[in-house]
Amino acid sequence: MKESELERILVDEVRREGGRAYKWVSPGNGGVPDRIIFFPGGEVYFVELKADNGRVSSKQKIQQCRLQDLGQSALVVRGMAGLVDFFRMTGRGYIANRLEERYES
Repeated sequence: MKESELERILVDEVRREGGRAYKWVSPGNGGVPDRIIFFPGGEVYFVELKADNGRVSSKQKIQQCRLQDLGQSALVVRGMAGLVDFFRMTGRGYIANRLEERYES
C-alpha cells in the first residue's frame, strides 16, 4: 500500500475518534514527521508514515530523536501492519481490528 493511502486511512480514523491529524510542514526543518496526531484527552503523537518498503532518511531519524529527547511520542509507522500496531498501542484496538478485517487478507 502506498504511503499516501496509509496517510488517508490514518487521518480518517483519527477524525472518527474526534481527534485531528495535522500535516506537519516546518520550513527550515527538514525531516519532521508527516503528521501530528491529537486525540481527545491530550494524547499527542508525531508520526512518520512509510510504505512497507519505505526508508527513513537520516534527517528524519535526527528529527525523531530530537522530539523523543523532548519527551514526545515520535514514531515511524510502516505499512498497514504498523498502522494497526499504532492504534493498538494508543489503546484503540477496535480500530486496529477493523483495519485488519478491511485491509489484510
